[in-house]
Amino acid sequence: AVVALGKPVVLVLMNGRPLAIEWAAAHVPAILEAWQPGSEGGTAIANALFGDVNPGGKLPAGFPREGQTPIYYARNLTHQPEGSERYRSRYWDGPSQPVYPFGHGLSYTTFAYSGLSLPAPSVKVGEETAVTVEVENTGAVAGDEVVQLYVHQRYGTDTRPRRELKGFERVRLAPGDKKTVRFTLGPDELGYWSTAQGKWLQDAAAFDVWVGGDSTATAHAELTVTE
Repeated sequence: AVVALGKPVVLVLMNGRPLAIEWAAAHVPAILEAWQPGSEGGTAIANALFGDVNPGGKLPAGFPREGQTPIYYARNLTHQPEGSERYRSRYWDGPSQPVYPFGHGLSYTTFAYSGLSLPAPSVKVGEETAVTVEVENTGAVAGDEVVQLYVHQRYGTDTRPRRELKGFERVRLAPGDKKTVRFTLGPDELGYWSTAQGKWLQDAAAFDVWVGGDSTATAHAELTVTE
């Protein structure tokens, strides 16, 4: 009823877990997730709503569509590949994409990513390589962006998740400013606990690398780990 008035509306959520807000996401112009902010929550919310601060938070969990249970970004690939001609979704009655993905979060400015690079796109097991990307504030006000690094191991001793968060860094940029952000990928980031062998492993394998503002990041590079 409030939205139907045609007035500017902001929905403020105060909750302890993701909610089913599919209708609100499609019809409400702005949503502020406050979680459980405590006794000074009102002050913090007012500062964000009136623009005294520029929010820069990111979601620690995806927000599902109705019927999407479970929903998490780091799910394993299965024998029914999502996106194939036969298996378009992992749900019978809806798409695989959540309303808001893990790591999502907007602010009063916008950011652009460019120049994703791996100076050493091929390394041996146990070695490290760098990942660099340039982030630019393309909006009109200063703001924070949480730059996120994700990887996917294409094959290995165990089935590997579609994506895994392996690094993040908060950067503050004035309008028009750019910054080069650097991450490290080594055994700690590329290894995993093998349930098949009962120990920590690092496989020689091919990896996809993404950097961006959430778990659907599209800036992509490839990394090869050899014996």
